[in-house]
Amino acid sequence: MKEAGPKRLASALLSEGALADDWLPAFEAVPRHLFVPDVIWPGRAGMNRQSDRVSRGEDPDTWWAAVYRDAPITTQWDDGAYAGAGKGRVPSSSSSMPTMVFSMLNVLSVEPDQRVLEIGTGTGWNAALLSHRLGAENVVTVEVDEASARDARKRLSAAGFHPLTIVGDGARGYPDAAPYDRLIATCSVGHVPRAWVAQTQPGGLIVAPWGPVYGGEAIVRLTVAGNGTATGFFTGSSAFMRLRAQRMERRHIREYLKGMKWPADGVKSLTHLSPEAVGDWAVMFAIGVQVPGAFPWMEEYPDGSYTLWLRDTAVTSWATVEYEADRTEFEVRQSGPRRLWDEVAAAYRWWDEHGRPDFGRFGLTVDEDGERVWLDSPGDPVPVQHSC
Repeated sequence: MKEAGPKRLASALLSEGALADDWLPAFEAVPRHLFVPDVIWPGRAGMNRQSDRVSRGEDPDTWWAAVYRDAPITTQWDDGAYAGAGKGRVPSSSSSMPTMVFSMLNVLSVEPDQRVLEIGTGTGWNAALLSHRLGAENVVTVEVDEASARDARKRLSAAGFHPLTIVGDGARGYPDAAPYDRLIATCSVGHVPRAWVAQTQPGGLIVAPWGPVYGGEAIVRLTVAGNGTATGFFTGSSAFMRLRAQRMERRHIREYLKGMKWPADGVKSLTHLSPEAVGDWAVMFAIGVQVPGAFPWMEEYPDGSYTLWLRDTAVTSWATVEYEADRTEFEVRQSGPRRLWDEVAAAYRWWDEHGRPDFGRFGLTVDEDGERVWLDSPGDPVPVQHSC
């Protein structure tokens, strides 16, 4: 039964087109189970929800089945502060979904003898796959968490791979071994660190999950130019943990209400745009690009209704939209200098009027002026509804 697990997973990945023929030898030579801790929280494909804790020592069959399922596996909570039997507050490290792992490696388009910088060692599996393909001497991997780096180094060594494993802030890259032909990040960013562009040689590629504060995220494939700029299209949806240097602390609702009870000083209005229409990953991405510095939260009720809360990161503005099934009008309350629901509604209209584009039509340019997301071509930047 155990022998069938890797074969079934390989077959599924091949049939889906995620595992290309040139990565199959690495998949077979670098089994995932060698890079999964004994205690895990299995995830579900396409969802950011974890099952209960599974221990290899207590339930080896369930552990093995989780390892060879095409789903992510949470391996750490709360930056290692939580080690209980249940779940922690925030997942902070994982073994990514195999489909995502090999899809990103395909997009990376590595060639023999190229040098790769990986941001986010995690369990070490991705670094091992790269080491098998390119030779460990051509792989540098950076991990901010000392315990994760230590454990990954042990797993890599036991599997016969010895890439340069650095403990440090991934936002800084690793200049001592630069330049690199390829850079791949296994954590998401809201802006591409300039160090990554500077440490990738002209013509090189950067592959990273990128997403706005609001939500929605996709893999971007950037080509670095000789003038220090980088540009390229997004290739598909993703959902990664944030680079620690770019994490955002979300303040409690009470700090926005300033001691008052909801609806406080919120100005009432009605909208025909349902909160349901703005909740998919692709439209959240389009909204987030246009409405910077704002984020949503859904307060659910037993009858299936909910309140969509919108808040800004500056803690100056908030909005609520009340959702009830079978309604065509929804009550809105807005407070502060930003009318956040109005901004979201305008962003949605832009997305709708442009054919409801999915991730593949969007691209990103990084240069000395910052970053710009565009639609179809770099000359068509996505508008911004509010300047933070």
